[in-house]
Amino acid sequence: MAAKYQLLADKLREELRRNRGQSGYKLPTELELSRQYQLSRQTVRHTLRLLEEEGLIRRRQGSGSYATGLLPGSPPRQIAVVTSFLDDYIFPAILHDASDVFSRQGYSTTVYATENQVSMERGILLRLLEEPMGGLLVEGTKTALPTPNEDLYRRLCQAGTPIVFLHGAYAGLERIPCVADDNYGGGYQLARYLSGRGHREIAGIFKSDDIQGPLRYHGAVSALRDAGLSIQDSRFAWYDTEDRRRLLQEKDRRLLSCFLRKRLGDATAVICYNDEIAYHLVQALLDAGRRVPEDVAVVSFDNSYLSQLGPVPITSLSHRSHMGRVAAEQMAALLRGGDARSKFLEWELVIRNSG
Repeated sequence: MAAKYQLLADKLREELRRNRGQSGYKLPTELELSRQYQLSRQTVRHTLRLLEEEGLIRRRQGSGSYATGLLPGSPPRQIAVVTSFLDDYIFPAILHDASDVFSRQGYSTTVYATENQVSMERGILLRLLEEPMGGLLVEGTKTALPTPNEDLYRRLCQAGTPIVFLHGAYAGLERIPCVADDNYGGGYQLARYLSGRGHREIAGIFKSDDIQGPLRYHGAVSALRDAGLSIQDSRFAWYDTEDRRRLLQEKDRRLLSCFLRKRLGDATAVICYNDEIAYHLVQALLDAGRRVPEDVAVVSFDNSYLSQLGPVPITSLSHRSHMGRVAAEQMAALLRGGDARSKFLEWELVIRNSG
């Protein structure tokens, strides 16, 4: 026969179910429960402690026990956060903000990295199917390309795992909410800024295998079109995850030397995919004897520490909203049984010495 505190816990779990886990619903006091079920205060206290450990109630000294909003039998109170690169300069802030929201909801986080490799992403998703989490906050892998892992995302959805994408969603999985920057709008804003500064020949360097790259390029060339400026395909260069690895890990700068030699031409300004590539481009320009911004202006995205680290501080778009917090709040809504929707976050231009 089950212990008395376990029997009482079952009854209280059922009471929470009847009230649909309504956050803030107040359970009877210890004294009332003791009298109602003819149990000792110690047994009642043990029961309430158990429910608190399960995340079903919060106990407030001198006030009582209140439902947290989590229903009995809910998924584990742990959120998987999947990112491309753990050492990516913007990820620590995203993780910090998301973890802060989750911890206030009573959830912990477990972090995985895909290295932007489809096979590693697949392995992580298979593991999450075998060892379910309460939710999945994920930066997709090579989101500009069709994903062979769509089947696993669908299986996770069918299993009831809430999912929120960061930065970009895959084609075919648009129904899953995504929190991303307004990348088209950002590209448009940078190109319009440069044209307003008198630049008429503008080049660009963008990442090809993550959806942010094509969107930022699209915004930039649309602004050039609307300003009546020429769009020279030869002035736009593309790089991928493997090119990035060679640049950062092997110090292989052929990507940038090729851009300066074959792409830049007589352009007087360059729009960069992010601060990372802009930082290295400024170094390459200076090494080649080109002045920044007198000869070539450089602008980029993210307003990270890299935009201020080099010899020429870089004009860069800053995130107006904290993406990690916004994404975690959308996940929290799903965990409460509510709805979540995709959000596109605006940029704010921070002007520095590079252009």
